[in-house]
This record gives sequence, C-alpha cells and structure tokens, in this order.
Amino acid sequence: MRHFFLKFSILFFSSIPMHSQTQDTLVDIGGYKMHFTIMRGVGTPILFEAGAGNDGSVWNNILEKIHKVTGTTLITYDRSGFGKSELNPNLKNESDFGIVNGIKELEIGLSKLGFDNEIILVPHSYGGFYTTLYASRHPDKVKYVVRIDANLVEVYTDDVLKIMDQEEAPPKSPETLGIYYLVKNYPETVKVLRKIDFPSNVPVIDMISPINRGYPDEYWALIKKAHKDFVNAESNRVELIAEGSGHYIFHDNPALVINAIIKAYSKTLDKEQQNELLQKALDNAMALSIEAKKNNRSEQDLNALGYSFLGNEELDKALEVFKVTTILFPDSFNAYDSYGEALLKSNRKAEAIEMYKRSIELNPENENGKKILMQLKQE
Repeated sequence: MRHFFLKFSILFFSSIPMHSQTQDTLVDIGGYKMHFTIMRGVGTPILFEAGAGNDGSVWNNILEKIHKVTGTTLITYDRSGFGKSELNPNLKNESDFGIVNGIKELEIGLSKLGFDNEIILVPHSYGGFYTTLYASRHPDKVKYVVRIDANLVEVYTDDVLKIMDQEEAPPKSPETLGIYYLVKNYPETVKVLRKIDFPSNVPVIDMISPINRGYPDEYWALIKKAHKDFVNAESNRVELIAEGSGHYIFHDNPALVINAIIKAYSKTLDKEQQNELLQKALDNAMALSIEAKKNNRSEQDLNALGYSFLGNEELDKALEVFKVTTILFPDSFNAYDSYGEALLKSNRKAEAIEMYKRSIELNPENENGKKILMQLKQE
C-alpha cells in the first residue's frame, strides 16, 4: 500500500558531523574575490545555489551525507555581497549588479577552479533563477537539476511585481549590499528570465513544499499551477511533493533532499556504477534507519525505497527492504501489506498470505489487504 507521494527511491540518513576534507577558498574574479567551499571527490560535481537571503553555508547540514554515498565533488558558494564574497568595486550603477553579472561571476569562478564542464545543479528558492539562466547558457553541460522549492518566473506576473515594488527595500549598508542589489534588480531579473526557456534536454526533479507560507489564495494557486505546468512541459521532469515540509525542505526533511540528489547523481553513472552506488546507499540506509527508528519518516523512506526497487523489477532488493521495514516497525500494518505485495510479485504466495493476514490483524479496516487476501484464498 503506497502512503506516499514519492516517485523514486528515498533512503533515510541520520545526522553525521561533517568531517570530509573541505577546501575553503577565495577566488579572484577580476580584482575582487568570491568565496567557494569545495568538498572534493570523483564524478560529476554538484553545485548548490542558495536562496535570496542565504549564503552557501545554508547547505552544510546535508553535504557530508551526500558525499558519503556519492563520493563526488560538492560545491557551495556565496554570491557577490553575501557571506565572504566581495562586490565588484568597478561597477557603479545599481543595475550593473543584476543576475546576468552574477552568472558571469559564477562562470569565472567555476572555470578558475576547474569545474566548467559537466555539472549537476541544486537550487533553492531564488537560486532557481540562477540555475535556469546557467542551464540555458550551458544546456549540454548541465546533466541534472534538483530544484528545491525553487523559483519559476511564471509566478512573477506584472501585478506581482507591482506589489513587490511597493514594498520597502532593504537598507543600503556595507553589510546588506548583496540583498539590497538583489531586491532592487528583481523586476529586471524577471524580465531576463521571461526571455529564457529551461532547456528541454535537462532532466529535473522539481521538489515543492505543499505548505502555503501565508500567501493569498490566488497567488498560492498561481505558484502551484506554475510548478505543474513546468513539470508537465517535458517527460524528463518529475514532481516531488515534500509532505510536511516548509520552504526549507533540506532542513525539514533532509533525507528526502539527500536522496533525490543521490538519485539524480546516479543517472550520470553507468549501470555497474549505479548498482554499486545504490547498494552502498541501501546498506547505509538500513543501518541508520535502525538508529533513527523514532523518526516517523524512516518508515516512509524505507517503504518508498522498496517500491522503487519493485517498480524497477529488482525484486530481491525490494524484498530485503520490505522485510527490514517489518522488523523495524512490527506494529505497522502498512509495512506488512507492502511486504505481502512484494512476496506476491515474487510468486511466494504462501508467505504473502501470512503478511496480509498480519496486516489485517493490525488494522481491521485495511480493505485493500482484505480484498487481496480473499482473492488469494479463492485461487
């Protein structure tokens, strides 16, 4: 029984302190410096784009866990005027500090660091604008995008921009210049993005929070429609609803975000490497799920992982996951129901019947289980 919205594997990870070798560096962009943090590895690097008011450190809680499984290079950075990054002292006009300038700075920084080839992008919020623009400039280099409640330009209609224009701008001080220029240039950023189409060849996981953050109903409906339209525009785009999570999904449900990124990264590997990565992730998920049994999401995560293997006809892996789930959650009728389904697909009818019986004992209102059990007994 599928009590979840996930369309791909979700593994569960508990909190692990960061300990991988990390390079903290300032890169000269042309008389001023931008701050990058790099967790080096082997494979297609992953670049994280923070939201409007954040610098690269906002991602720190998930990086080590992603690196542990993928072993690839992870890159975070501070946009100019944020965190440890400086602003270009040669720019004089407020309009010069727009998103096009920001993307050019990023491109220079990545090139100097040697990461100007294939890449995976992970944006949050305003970072969605950056990755859209970057992907449009490098459609053959961007191998995957995992959007985390990330901006879509269709949300910013002329009426919305008028409302934003009436709001008071942030103070203009040396400490707030980054956010000041971002807000001042927001209408122009929207105009730039309206002329750009997200590359159709780049696969996307569009992860969204279902929680309205105080928006008027009409605007909230516009946001949801924009995401639906974006996903439905191409067959290589997948919607993922982060149930129970607010805007900062990677804080509210880090396991979900971590494993969506692992899923995207796996698509850059050959079949043998994919199997090795998934087995490593599975082993890690099993051990950490035992430690984190009290976390309500751990059962959901394992259940979703089992169904992912089931959908891919990897029955042995699916059976292993569902069996562990019944051991970890012996009072869950859903765990036994799912295990029964997998056993049935594996032609292990007698064992499947026992699982469905146990599921119904735990939840006499499990109508789906009753129906299947009746059918099995009549065969």
